[in-house]
Amino acid sequence: MPHRLAARLQVKHLRLIAAITDQRQLSLAAAALAITQPAASRMLAEIEGLTGTPLFERHPRGMTLTTVGEGLARHARNILDEVAEAADEVEKLRLGHGGVVQIGAVTGAAVGYVVPAIRRLKSVAPEVELHVQVSTSDDLIKGLMSMHHDMVLGRLPPGARLGDFNVQRALGERVRIVTNAANPFAGRAEVSLGELSGSEWVMQGPGAPIRQAIDEAFLDLAVAAPRNVTNTASLLVTLALLREREVVTPVSQEVASLLTGTHSNLVELTIREDIRVAPYSLVTLKTRRLSPAAARCRDLLSEVLRQE
Repeated sequence: MPHRLAARLQVKHLRLIAAITDQRQLSLAAAALAITQPAASRMLAEIEGLTGTPLFERHPRGMTLTTVGEGLARHARNILDEVAEAADEVEKLRLGHGGVVQIGAVTGAAVGYVVPAIRRLKSVAPEVELHVQVSTSDDLIKGLMSMHHDMVLGRLPPGARLGDFNVQRALGERVRIVTNAANPFAGRAEVSLGELSGSEWVMQGPGAPIRQAIDEAFLDLAVAAPRNVTNTASLLVTLALLREREVVTPVSQEVASLLTGTHSNLVELTIREDIRVAPYSLVTLKTRRLSPAAARCRDLLSEVLRQE
């Protein structure tokens, strides 16, 4: 009998049990469910036929649950709550108000574009669960291809098949030099990059776009590239090293503004040369259908990029 009951008991039956439990009268329960009293009576008889026992005791003043009815009513309430929560979650997912979004970004793009897009998304859909990974473009594109990211703000690697991606190009990234406020060059109105060749540098490893831009800038000046270099992509490690007055680091304009705006001991040097790196892009896979929440986040990122 339990298997037969489980197979034939329907949500409408559970709603009737809950309504009678609340209203204590069949007529009031029927009205609450917008059905006729005869229909409610037939449905109750059907339920009691499935259970093989009465669920309610009838009294002149109303209906009260039997012991079996109490057990079924308790489960009915739990199931109806679960159904309501499931329907609410489905609606939130459909409208992009809930769900999980995985974003990959290079450091400058994360600060300059992802953070503003997140703030906009959270203002209208606070229940969206966001994951942001900051890494190199090569790692991020690999993550996109393996479905670990919904979207990436980075640079497509050489040899990438452009036909596999949707790409929205951002502006070129401008390189700034940040150092400790106690650095001897900090008080200068203008500093040539060549003058910094003997400084202690902290920057991303060879092959990273900003590192390439710095190396090429020194090459253009016919000055030897820095030899005292700590290679790291970690902003926390960079911040720790910038406590020393001799250390300088090349970062994007967005990261420079963040560092100098939140750390009073850091300043941006005015470099005579204009140093730029290739632009990054908002990249998604053409073959991947984004969830409503991810699509909404992509649209917000696209809007932020257009407002440059």
